[in-house]
Amino acid sequence: MIRTERLSKYFDHDGSEVRAVEGLDLQINEGEVFGFLGPNGAGKTTTVRMLACLIAPTGGRAWVNGMQVGEANGKIRGQIGLLTESPGLYERLSARRNLEFFAELYGVDDIPARVEKYLRLLELWDRRDTPAGTFSKGMKQKLAIARALLHEPPVLFLDEPTGGLDPEAAKTVRDFIETFKGQGRTIFLCTHNLDEAERLCDRIAVFRQKLIAVDTPQALRTQLFGRQTVVHLACLSEDLVQVVRSLPFVKQVQPLPGEGGPGGPGRLVVSLDDPAARNPAIVQALVSHGAQVQFVNELRHSLEDVYLSLMHNGAGHAGGAR
Repeated sequence: MIRTERLSKYFDHDGSEVRAVEGLDLQINEGEVFGFLGPNGAGKTTTVRMLACLIAPTGGRAWVNGMQVGEANGKIRGQIGLLTESPGLYERLSARRNLEFFAELYGVDDIPARVEKYLRLLELWDRRDTPAGTFSKGMKQKLAIARALLHEPPVLFLDEPTGGLDPEAAKTVRDFIETFKGQGRTIFLCTHNLDEAERLCDRIAVFRQKLIAVDTPQALRTQLFGRQTVVHLACLSEDLVQVVRSLPFVKQVQPLPGEGGPGGPGRLVVSLDDPAARNPAIVQALVSHGAQVQFVNELRHSLEDVYLSLMHNGAGHAGGAR
């Protein structure tokens, strides 16, 4: 649905070349919600602008919905929806007239019905005749989403769709994205909100001028940190540490004594493959040696841990691209 080959964009700044995007290779599947993560200035918005045919690449190639950027720009623009970080509405016009204007540009059939559909969907119908300039930031963002969806495009680019919104407005936008996730549209989501990316995205790319990594959040966790089980014990002892270390499938064991020190409550952090299959054997071995196992859970690293590790340690984990 979206594919790039060595896509690059350089700018001239006071006689110096600034490389905003360099050698980007991506393939995003039809119906996928794809998260594009990176710090300010990483080149995320520049990438979106190239894919949306708003600026020309310096090098490389890209395709959107089977059409090549630079050769079918008009057709591509007609098959994408774009939500920028700043909504850019006509603030003197009513919400309804804003949408009618863009529906006319897109050649939408039955404009009144389509406008009503999206104003109701975004919970703006009761304010349809109110000037957009009087709306709150959250309402303007919802109106901008309605505008991006009026022509019901197969590809949707969302650049920081919840940036600066209050929690209630941000939740409305996220719920709306989840609704569209189930309708087969391809969504390219630029966001700084890692929790949002975790919840919404099928795969994520971590990017800073160059692609650092791309895969599912869980696959990136496994690549970076492996899988770990935490065993909570009523009494932690060195003997029990050795019992777990002796198991053939255990890679590493880290004892974490509690406030009482050795002999008191504590935890064992166990590195292994397939915790679901192996945890029963760990518990059985510990109990057979007199351990009192309070509970067992898998240590789950956050997407923030993944993101920061990749940002600090650089590239080399992009094997999940497909």
